[in-house]
Amino acid sequence: MQSIVAYFGSIPSSHRALILAGGIAVFWLWETAAPLFRFRYVKWQHAAINIFFTLTTIVVNFALAFILLMASEWVGREEVGVLFLLPVMPLWATMLVGLLLLDLVGAWLAHWVEHRTPLLWRLHLIHHSDPHIDTTTANRHHPGESVVRFIFTTLGVIVVGAPMWMVFLYQSMSVVLSQFNHANIGLPRALDRALSWVIVTPDMHHVHHHYVLPYTDSNYGNLFSVWDRLFGTYMSMERAQLVYGVDTHMDVKEHGSVGALLTMPFRLYEKPKT
Repeated sequence: MQSIVAYFGSIPSSHRALILAGGIAVFWLWETAAPLFRFRYVKWQHAAINIFFTLTTIVVNFALAFILLMASEWVGREEVGVLFLLPVMPLWATMLVGLLLLDLVGAWLAHWVEHRTPLLWRLHLIHHSDPHIDTTTANRHHPGESVVRFIFTTLGVIVVGAPMWMVFLYQSMSVVLSQFNHANIGLPRALDRALSWVIVTPDMHHVHHHYVLPYTDSNYGNLFSVWDRLFGTYMSMERAQLVYGVDTHMDVKEHGSVGALLTMPFRLYEKPKT
């Protein structure tokens, strides 16, 4: 455990980039060799759009990273946050509690709020409008949404009292797990069901990308599935019934280019059709 803390406490930027690129490469090869759905699309053209938004997410997070560092240093110095209120625990328990709470505040709550706030939903639409969900969809976020998510991540650090090694560990896990549960793959159903009691699996997250309510407003989890089960937002459906996208923006003209996606939040708000 100490070696994990030491590594993520000083993880080089090049290693973080390798985790991102390596995850995409692994799941890209997996979904190419054994796809869940055989989409009628040009995979590289689809990926180019999503990778553009991956790059904007990286830029936003890099530009604001100093805020996250300052927040983590402040909570450590002032002993602010849930971890400082708990009795002394073994390192593995501190790590588990911290990661669970970072996931709750920094990811699950952010996601839930985006779905229930019209202004933030407009930004989040870019992610949901993808009709061909694959591993490159994981970081398909409008730059405005990247800022919103960063704010919630910072809030999570303050609430939890998270040191930077825990933040970097969480972010690294988040990158890989998000690429995994968006990937166009299908695990053996029994294995997916078993794993979904602990982590967010492809079957679980694919339901969230079904194009109509109430499925769109379910399964908000990022790493851990416990929060959706605890708060009653867990749903399931058969793979064969899945239709990706969002019912208000199914026309390819609305989501088929970088320009259309960048301007999507500024168009007239549309309520879900069903």
